[in-house]
Amino acid sequence: MWRNFKRKVILYGSLSVIALGIIGAGTVFIAYWVITPASLEEANVWERNRVYGLKILDRNDEILARRGAFHGEILRLQELPPYLPAAFIATEDRRFYQHGPIDPIGLVRAFWTNFRAGRTVQGGSSITQQLAKNLFLTNDRTYTRKIKELFLSVWLERHLTKDEILTLYINRIYMGASTYGLDAAAQFYFGHSARKVSVAEAAMLAGLPKAPSRYAPTNNLDSAQGRASVVLGNLVKAGILTEEEATKARENPAVPQHRENTYGQNYFIDYIATEVSRLIGTPEVNVTIRTTLDPKLQRVAEHAVIKNLEARSEDLEVGQAAAVILGIDGSVRAMVGGRDYFESQFNRAVQARRQPGSAFKPFVYLTALEMGEETDSVWEDSPVRIGNWTPTNYSDHYVGRVTMREAFEKSINTVAAKIAQRVGTANVVERARRLGITTPLSAVPSIALGTEEVSLLELTSAYVPFATLGMAAPKYAVVRITSDTGRVLYTHPTGEPKRIIEEKDATAMNHLMYQVIYRGTGTRASLGDRPAAGKTGTSQDWRDAWFVGYTQQYVAGVWIGNDDATPTNHATGGSLPAVIWKDIMMGAHKGVRVAQIPGGVPAIDGSRALEYKAFLDTLSDDFRQVGYSRRPAPRKEEKKGYRFPWSD
Repeated sequence: MWRNFKRKVILYGSLSVIALGIIGAGTVFIAYWVITPASLEEANVWERNRVYGLKILDRNDEILARRGAFHGEILRLQELPPYLPAAFIATEDRRFYQHGPIDPIGLVRAFWTNFRAGRTVQGGSSITQQLAKNLFLTNDRTYTRKIKELFLSVWLERHLTKDEILTLYINRIYMGASTYGLDAAAQFYFGHSARKVSVAEAAMLAGLPKAPSRYAPTNNLDSAQGRASVVLGNLVKAGILTEEEATKARENPAVPQHRENTYGQNYFIDYIATEVSRLIGTPEVNVTIRTTLDPKLQRVAEHAVIKNLEARSEDLEVGQAAAVILGIDGSVRAMVGGRDYFESQFNRAVQARRQPGSAFKPFVYLTALEMGEETDSVWEDSPVRIGNWTPTNYSDHYVGRVTMREAFEKSINTVAAKIAQRVGTANVVERARRLGITTPLSAVPSIALGTEEVSLLELTSAYVPFATLGMAAPKYAVVRITSDTGRVLYTHPTGEPKRIIEEKDATAMNHLMYQVIYRGTGTRASLGDRPAAGKTGTSQDWRDAWFVGYTQQYVAGVWIGNDDATPTNHATGGSLPAVIWKDIMMGAHKGVRVAQIPGGVPAIDGSRALEYKAFLDTLSDDFRQVGYSRRPAPRKEEKKGYRFPWSD
C-alpha cells in the first residue's frame, strides 16, 4: 500500500513538473511570439504611460509650485554617481544582473519571509516586473494582472538590455510628492539634479519605491531617514560601501530643502491649473507656466485679509474674505481665495458668485454719462416704485434734489434705480459686459443696485478700464507656457490697447469714484496723500460687503461674507472691506511714486457742498459709511423676520 502511494506521488509529481514546464515554455513562447504585436514592437517605452505635470513660476521666474505628475530629465546610468543606481539594485533586486525576467530565488525568499512573519513584509517582484507594471498595467492585485506582468517582463528582457531596463526603471519609478524618476525627485526633495546627490541622499531616494508617501522626507523625515539607514546597510552587504562610509552617511543624514510656507497662494495655483486647461487643453508633455503673480503683493494681500479677519470677524459675524490685486494691464498680481486654504479649497475670489450691491453702480452711471448725462445733472432722491419693486435707501430718509455726483458718493439707491430706468437696464448690462463681466446678467430693474451675482475677480477686472482712462485691459494670469524642450505652447497676446470708454466719460467716472473715498461711503479706504478711487457695495440683509478701487498702478477688490450666505452683523462695504483694501494698497504702494488720477479732484459744489457738509457733521462716523439715516441701525435681534432695505 505504501509502495502504491509512493508511486502515485512520484507519478503525479512528475506530471506536475511536466505540466509546469509546459506552462512555463508556453508562457515564454506566448511572450516571445504572441504578446509582441506591432503595437508593442513600435511602442516608445520611454514615453509610454507617461503622466505629465505643471511647473508654475511667478512673474520673477521663481518656482511657485508643481502640480500633477512631474518627470525630470531622463538620465543615463553613466551620468549618475555609481552608488545611486547601486542603491536601487541592492534594495529592490540584488540579483538583477544574474536572473531573467523574474527572480525565482527572490520569490522563494520573499514567500518564506512573509510566511514566517504571517504578513507581507517583502516583495518578490524583480525590477523588470516593476517596470512592466509601471509602463503597461494598473496596480490591481489580481492574478490576471500578475500573468500579464510576467508576459510583459519577458518581452522587456527580450527587447532591452539590462542597463536599458534599469535606466528606464530609475527614470519612471514613482518617488512620492507627484514626482516620477530620480531627477524629478532629487530636484523636488533636495533642490539639485540627481547627478549631484550625496550617498545619504541616494540612500533616501532608493528607499522611496517601497512606500513613496510613507517614506517621503517632506511627509515624515524620521521614517525617511530610518529607511535610508536600511538602504545603507544593503549597500554595505553588496560591497558598494564600507561600514565606515555608511556610518558617516548615517551621522549626516539627508534632509529636504527648506520651503517657505506659501499655502495662501494655492488658491492662485489652482486657478492657474484651470487656466492651462482652458488655454492649451490637457498637456501632453511637462510644461512650465510663467504667471503674473507678484510674491510681495501676495504676502501683502494675505496679511491684510488674515489680520483684519482675526480682529473683526467675530463681532461682525463674518466667516470669510477674499481679495485680488491686478496691475492696470489686467495682470493678476495677487489672489486670496479665503482665510485658510487647508480648511477650504473653494476659491471665493473666482468660484463664488455673490451680489455686489452698490459696487455694481459704476456701470449704471457710466451708461448715463455715455448717453448724455453730466455729473452735475440733478435728480430727485425720493420714494420710487418700479413695477412691483420699491427700492429704498438705508432708511426712510430722503434728501430731495441731488446731483449725480452726490448720489454716487453717498450711494443713494433711489437715484441709481431711476437712472437705470431712464437709460435702460439692457444698456447697463451691455456696459458691464463691455468692461469685462462674463457671468450671465438679467436686465431686471434691481440690477441697478447689484442684485445680479458676479465673482470678485471679474468685478475687479471690470474696474481696470476706469484706471486706464478707458482702455481695455482684460484680466490674465498666464504669461507664457513652454514645454520641457523649450517649445512655446502659448503666449499672452499683446497688441495695441483698444479704447472701450471715451476719455471724457472715463475721466468723469474717475471723478465720481474719487469722491467716494474723499468724502463719501468709502472714506475708510483713504490712502492719505495718494489719490485713489473706488466704490463700496453691500448686498441685501448685509450678506455681502465689497470694496473695489484703484490707483494709477493697481486695481484691487475685497469681499467679505459667509459661505452659507447668512447675514453679517451690519458689515458694509465702507467698513471692514474698505479697511482691508486700504491695508492692501498701502502695502502694495510702498516705494511706488504717487500719481494723480485724471479727474480725481475734490468736487466744488458751492452751496450744495456746504449744505451736505453741515448735514454729514450731524451724523456719527458709522452712519456716514452707510448713507442718510438719523436713527440707529437695528439691533441684531431685530433682524429676525424683517427684510432690510438696501444699504450702500
